[in-house]
Amino acid sequence: MTSSISRRNLLRSGAAGGLGIVFAGSIEAIAGSGAAQAARGSVGYGALVPDAAKLLSLPPGFSYKIVAQAGVTLLESGEPTPSDADGTGFFRSQNGGVLVNNHEIGGDEPYGVPALPGLTYDPGARGGTTNIEVDSDGNRVREYVSVAGTVQNCAGGVTPWGTWLTCEETEQRAGGAFQKDHGYVFEVDAFDREANKNPVPLKFLGRFAHEAVAVDPDTHAIYETEDAGGPNGLYFRWTPPAGFRGGKGALRALALSLGGDTAGTLQAMNCFKGSKHIADLAEATQPGTRYNVTWVEVPDRNGTAVSVRKQFTDDQVTRSHKLEGAWWSDGGAYFVASFARHDDGSVNEHDGQVWFYDPKSETITLKTIFGVNPDPDQDTNYDGPDNITVSPYGGVILAEDGEGLSHLVGVTDEGKAYPIGRNELNTSEFTGPTFSKDGKILYANIQTPGFVFAITGPWGRPSNAEQ
Repeated sequence: MTSSISRRNLLRSGAAGGLGIVFAGSIEAIAGSGAAQAARGSVGYGALVPDAAKLLSLPPGFSYKIVAQAGVTLLESGEPTPSDADGTGFFRSQNGGVLVNNHEIGGDEPYGVPALPGLTYDPGARGGTTNIEVDSDGNRVREYVSVAGTVQNCAGGVTPWGTWLTCEETEQRAGGAFQKDHGYVFEVDAFDREANKNPVPLKFLGRFAHEAVAVDPDTHAIYETEDAGGPNGLYFRWTPPAGFRGGKGALRALALSLGGDTAGTLQAMNCFKGSKHIADLAEATQPGTRYNVTWVEVPDRNGTAVSVRKQFTDDQVTRSHKLEGAWWSDGGAYFVASFARHDDGSVNEHDGQVWFYDPKSETITLKTIFGVNPDPDQDTNYDGPDNITVSPYGGVILAEDGEGLSHLVGVTDEGKAYPIGRNELNTSEFTGPTFSKDGKILYANIQTPGFVFAITGPWGRPSNAEQ
């Protein structure tokens, strides 16, 4: 993300800390593993080989191709590919797949999403999504606007019925250039462009600085992260109304129904350790820390007079600075807190947490914690995890949005961090990691100046041998 409170726009503070991780095996094994401190790093797929093109360094035997490039490749309508690629979903097709690519555009980015007739929510806004059709080798076949006229489309998430939920990371009100309020979630169909016409905000999911979502395939509950400060953001659960069944077009139909703006129940997370209330997720400093969860109903989910997160006192909810990526797997929702500092109101400092919410036990467990990075220019140090995805080869992939060098970071099935890619062009964040359904291609983006990559190579279980 590139909001005003981006990790890269803040000064480092705090003492050096280690990297504590509790990943093990597949994501299924992660959910059941006990707390353990991981070694600092592993070989993974091998030391990164410097890229002669000075763009993206990868392990030996791996290669990349540019799928799309902001301002260079062209959309079907003739305009250049928009700036600031962010959260991305992959959807399999008969001949390859479709990437739904967010564009985190607020105002002055060089290339906005074209406000095409029928696909534009607010003509005064320049963000949105593009769909990129790719063949089985990751070559771009077609690229076109799917939703336009939105603001700061940061991350989002895939649905069990094969659509993408794109999130506006803003609380922008109508006024000036903006004709409508913003801060909503929109559903994007990867294949049916007609289904994306006349975009409908899913107001029942709330109006706040959305970052990412994860959808329960059984109950169709939707879990949402909020990237906001002053006060820090919240973690939300939307429970659908009785009788709701998810499917293509179902969320849109619900939003347009009588009372659709407040359909279902929107609640904020409140955590406890025994009888002790946990006001801040930064209280947890050890992997394996587990909290019980209750949910508190949001009084006014549209934030009509007061922002949603400001409708609660600190003793009613559990807050976190920089809630970011989300991913549903292993019967629960993973979500990321990118970093925390005392001066943003956090009780402890860290450079990244990954949490797992288990809806059956109504608990969250800290699966990963990155200590404060003492030297972000050191190639084996990582900080500021943002987007997250599950690797079909065990563990997870994190997109780094920290300071200094920028990496795609893997975490092995024994909990050891390793680099998959390094940005050689600049210090811009990585975004949108997602695998093709066959696991042969990892798609990922460098947000600025704007590249979408298809990464291939000798995938397999990464080595746990220490560096």
